Amino acid sequence: MKKLLIGAAVGALLLPAGVAAAHDGHDHACLDESCTVVELFHGASAPEGGAAPAGWVGTDAPKYGTWGFDLSGRDTSVSPGDSFFRYANGTAFDKLEIPSDRTSYGSFPLLRELSDNRMKALIQGLVARTDLKAGSDEAKIADAYRSYIDEARIEALDAQPLQPFLSAIRAADTHEKIAAYMGQTQGRVGSSFFGTGITIDQKQPTRYAVTTGQSGIGLPNRDYYLDARFADKKEKYQAYIERMLTNIGWADPAGHAAAIVALETRIAEAHWTPIENRNRDKTYNEYTIQTLAAEAPGFDWTGYFNAAGLGSIDRLIVRQNTAMPKIAAIFAEAPIDTLQAWQAFHTTDDAAPTLSKRFSDAQWEFRSRDLSGQPEQRSREKRAISFAEGSLGEAAGRLYVAEYFPAESKAKMEELVANLRTALSHRIDNLTWMGTETKAAAQEKLRKFTVKIGYPDKWRDYTALEVRADDLFGNTQRLGQFQWNYQLNRLNQPVDKAEWGMTPQTVNAYYNSANNEIVFPAAILQPPFFDPDADPAVNYGGIGGVIGHEIGHGFDDQGSKSDGDGVLRNWWTDEDKANFQALTTRLGAQYDSYEPLPGFHVQGGLTMGENIGDAAGTAVGLEAYHLSLNGQPAPVIDGVTGDQRFFYGWAQVWQSKYREDALKNQIATDPHSPAEFRVIGPVRNIDAWYEAFGVKPGDKYYLAPEDRVRIW
Repeated sequence: MKKLLIGAAVGALLLPAGVAAAHDGHDHACLDESCTVVELFHGASAPEGGAAPAGWVGTDAPKYGTWGFDLSGRDTSVSPGDSFFRYANGTAFDKLEIPSDRTSYGSFPLLRELSDNRMKALIQGLVARTDLKAGSDEAKIADAYRSYIDEARIEALDAQPLQPFLSAIRAADTHEKIAAYMGQTQGRVGSSFFGTGITIDQKQPTRYAVTTGQSGIGLPNRDYYLDARFADKKEKYQAYIERMLTNIGWADPAGHAAAIVALETRIAEAHWTPIENRNRDKTYNEYTIQTLAAEAPGFDWTGYFNAAGLGSIDRLIVRQNTAMPKIAAIFAEAPIDTLQAWQAFHTTDDAAPTLSKRFSDAQWEFRSRDLSGQPEQRSREKRAISFAEGSLGEAAGRLYVAEYFPAESKAKMEELVANLRTALSHRIDNLTWMGTETKAAAQEKLRKFTVKIGYPDKWRDYTALEVRADDLFGNTQRLGQFQWNYQLNRLNQPVDKAEWGMTPQTVNAYYNSANNEIVFPAAILQPPFFDPDADPAVNYGGIGGVIGHEIGHGFDDQGSKSDGDGVLRNWWTDEDKANFQALTTRLGAQYDSYEPLPGFHVQGGLTMGENIGDAAGTAVGLEAYHLSLNGQPAPVIDGVTGDQRFFYGWAQVWQSKYREDALKNQIATDPHSPAEFRVIGPVRNIDAWYEAFGVKPGDKYYLAPEDRVRIW
């Protein structure tokens, strides 16, 4: 993790796409760094027909067959039990071409492109207008776009915007000054050995807390430094550092690049693993600045927090508490010139998307091409649209909702959510492994779930944000400071339960354990997830499975540690907790056995929360579909039964294809299993799937009834 600019993920998603996604050297297993917010999807995925090699074109949503699923996209030469992913998606998968400016493609990135196309139409409409009121949200969006698209001015400025920062870094010639400088990077370019932000307090979720934890690395996570399988990436990273230091005229770029990689390797050795970072009990450690300084000497914590505007806080939450002393010691031992070069590189890396081509191209070549296998950079126009809509995310979302989100979609979603809630309640009542006391607490939590659909009831106020049409770099810095000030100003305020962690135009969904809420932005409520004209079984398999997935996060291995009020506490009996852990261990072993690439196995421990979410989503979604039939038999359509259509609906949303490096990155860093196993992993534990498709002993993914894991 680099910085914790935000609490419940709001800031990260409202940051410009070019800035927020420019480099993701984070150990992240969830949407925000306090791990209270978990998203449905991280990265990118895939459908068939309609998607041209260049990606989705136009502003119309895709359609799938005549009733929500395209039967021609199946590969019926494959047995469902040998690969249900290919049986349901194989022909579509084979036809799928990943656009040259993407590392993967499928349902999620296709809808992301659809959302981008719609935002392009809206934003270019604003740019063409001459009647926009100066200082209005609409004018600021248009000016954000103009600042990014003005390549001539960006090239003319070249590295000039960086010079004040580089001068300040050169002046930071003691460890104390460097520590203070790291604190000053909150809300602006630059980095720190420690990531700090303001999040909802997991044990007192009516208030906010300052959180800090491990950071300091520029590769995706510790494995990229320590695992021999990524040795080539580490070598290319060193060359990239040298190139960036050369671009800014830093002394001895080759020597400093080697020293920076050696320094970050030591930091990586001190880092907790991604699996350890998921544990909410271990990552909640109350400190004061003084006690942290006593436990982790060698770093000027007082100077750091003062510089960040946090010097007056009386408590903070330390995530990786045992890593902090090690990283502080590494900082203390590092030569000043190495620390200065490290900061100069990370500042340049941060700023690269907003600088001239010799910077932005260098960053793209390493972080997108070399790390993830992306053949071609996204066009400047596409990046400009992402920047503009991301800079004022909710203001852009307000335009999106007005144009593209029908009111009836929200009403139908509310009906689906109600049925899913009823289905899970029934299933909790009938659990054989859970006792009465824990069931009562689980039912209470389920009753207290809140649901947000489409868009916020209250929109962000961007009045204080200054955007200039001729100042891209300045816009990013003012935006970062605007977001950081927003966080600082709410420290002593009650938690705003109306706040959203995603914009309406975001193709995703999430569960926030601190608020005990599930959230579905408008942009995901489209085919293949949701189609008001589709067969209900397909909708229950698609968006119903997603709803069940997000509700399931409230009862996964980490979400289950918080109660109905969002308080991190144990509401389980010892016996029931032991039973639950035994079930999750069995589920984790299943996923550990999956090998998407030779030598690269899914990490069941890293993906556990998402795997439980998927298992809950399919099981609960199917029961909700059955409830929706009101005792009537499901119709057979084109020879396809209701249960078959449900499972097709689930499989269809995970049509996905990856470039090899992107898939390796996902396996190493992402808490979500690769798409193929988001299909296979849950269904092979559901009896109805076996019955629906005649899966039998001898099939590759057949599990004997006693080996099927049924959690929720």
